[in-house]
Amino acid sequence: MSILEKIDAAGAAGHLMASTVENIRAFLAAGLPAWAEQGIGELVEAGEWAELNDRFYTFLAFGTGGMRGRTVGRIVTASERGAAAPDTAPAHAAIGSNVLNDFTLIRAVIGLYRYTKRYQDSQGAAVAPKLVIAHDVRNFSRHFCELAASTWVKLGGEAAIFDGPRPTPQLSFAVRSLRAQAGIVITASHNPPHDNGFKAYFDDGAQVVPPHDKGIVDEVNAVPLGALGAFLDVELTRVQTLDRHADDEYLTAAATALLDAGVVKRTKLRVVFTNIHGTGAIHSLPLLIHAGCHVNPVPEQLDFDARFPTVKSPNPENAEALSRGVTLAEVNGADVVLATDPDADRMGVAVRNRAGKMELLTGNQIGSLLTEYRLAKYKEFGVIPAQGSDRVAIVKTFVTTRLQDAIGEGHGVKVINTLTGFKWIAAKQRGYEDQMLKAVGDTVDVAALSFSERAKLLQQHATFYAFGTEESYGYLPNDYLRDKDGNSACLMFAELCSALKERGVTVGEFLDEIYLKYGFFLEGVINLYYEGATGSAKIKRILETYRSNPPKAFGDVTVKKFEDFGRQDIRDADGELVPKQDLYFVTLSNGYSFAARGSGTEPKMKFYLFASAKVGSAAELPAVKAKTKETLDALIKLIEADAKQRAES
Repeated sequence: MSILEKIDAAGAAGHLMASTVENIRAFLAAGLPAWAEQGIGELVEAGEWAELNDRFYTFLAFGTGGMRGRTVGRIVTASERGAAAPDTAPAHAAIGSNVLNDFTLIRAVIGLYRYTKRYQDSQGAAVAPKLVIAHDVRNFSRHFCELAASTWVKLGGEAAIFDGPRPTPQLSFAVRSLRAQAGIVITASHNPPHDNGFKAYFDDGAQVVPPHDKGIVDEVNAVPLGALGAFLDVELTRVQTLDRHADDEYLTAAATALLDAGVVKRTKLRVVFTNIHGTGAIHSLPLLIHAGCHVNPVPEQLDFDARFPTVKSPNPENAEALSRGVTLAEVNGADVVLATDPDADRMGVAVRNRAGKMELLTGNQIGSLLTEYRLAKYKEFGVIPAQGSDRVAIVKTFVTTRLQDAIGEGHGVKVINTLTGFKWIAAKQRGYEDQMLKAVGDTVDVAALSFSERAKLLQQHATFYAFGTEESYGYLPNDYLRDKDGNSACLMFAELCSALKERGVTVGEFLDEIYLKYGFFLEGVINLYYEGATGSAKIKRILETYRSNPPKAFGDVTVKKFEDFGRQDIRDADGELVPKQDLYFVTLSNGYSFAARGSGTEPKMKFYLFASAKVGSAAELPAVKAKTKETLDALIKLIEADAKQRAES
């Protein structure tokens, strides 16, 4: 039997899904390179039907962060391995429609180009669309970067790349500073080493949102596989490589995150920093050192390494990823450990408590500490009115702690909640800027404005974006760029620690001050991982049954309110309609609440739980914390059990 006959037989026998058979046939008919066709043949001959289903049951789709998925298969075929040594990356990315490889990447670039060009034409712009590309340290990242640039130029556009790995926030800044029409980052953020990803950005330096994201996806899906062969060979002669000036410009912008430069220099904060083998050290180290911090990088994690060999996962949310930094801090007596993920858009921290031990903070706690500190500083320096203003906003996601809503309301500023993903926070930034530009017209050169001048104009004519944060360790100090920035976050948190050190207060004690002022807030999260084709079906079942049969109670706690963001009209604090999404928000009879959604970047179902309690005095705070945690932990078990049952139903 031929390979095609064996594929059809496997489909008829139920080993391969119908969509898998269809997609494999389409790939084989497209004139694949010999190694790719051989790789499919090897998997068929070995009867690796689960691997083929996972690779081919669908096409890798755009989620909240673009495309993200495996680039190295669970099973690496001999043709994919090529001459590469067993302990190194294969010669070729895994063949498949549901993995990031040369073929799915080229399709994405062609789709992005066609949409961008069509959008430009509709705006009356006659110039060739310009693209900026950055990449992290992962397997195939440099190759994908060069392949994307080559493809864009062959299509008729202009492309610029960096001379090596760079962080995601720098790409966001570069799109705006270079007046490009689009941007791409090749990264899978904090995912496992076998993954990689493709983040698409538009002309404002933010990840694409509707209608652009759907428009790009439609263009991508319209690209026939047979059209990809012409772009497989990389040609860089007409691709621009950005020089040191691009780094200096970004560093200047990131440094504006510092509000009180004097306090950092006075305290000489002792910092342990780890980039967890990623791009963070390129900019976080000079930013911290220039600010006046005494910085010790974790030496074993300083060099780029796509294997991330010292950690189970390069995720600063995880205690294990910061363990070497914590050990170093214990040895040298550092005040704080700061960590960035591989593409340096997220930041995690460990701080020293009153007993002298290092403790990790959650993303919700970090964001809340920065929100309280920065709003108070803005008032102290006269950037915003002392009484607050409805022309000042903090912007956060619906799944981020309600403590930040309380802080914003306490300071008299507007609190905007958005869908999950920093692109929605960036969309609010763009809206405020567009509103301001419409009011001032051509009378003001906005690009030449200082930060204080810009803040004043935004408050006069629109809304001043004071701070943005999401629970997944993402923070953005201002609107010089349009994505979360781990580098500037390191600088912001170092300033906070310096100010508290000068006061003689620990970070934990400052957090307790916030609880005494606004109430105690505690969050929890449930991550249910379901990989591959069968996993996708389980996630879909949970989402669908939440809509068709919403939960009524968890133990003796009943559901008071159920909100379906995919069907109901939900408006934010600006009165703007929140885009429809499969997100459910459940309010419980005890005042707690939780949100449920499928992850846009990883194969998992996520639940975000929110608890709160009033605090009468400092003396009763420990008991309130303990009781709240006990109640929340019990709810987590019930919600997780219900979700697992729905997944299998």
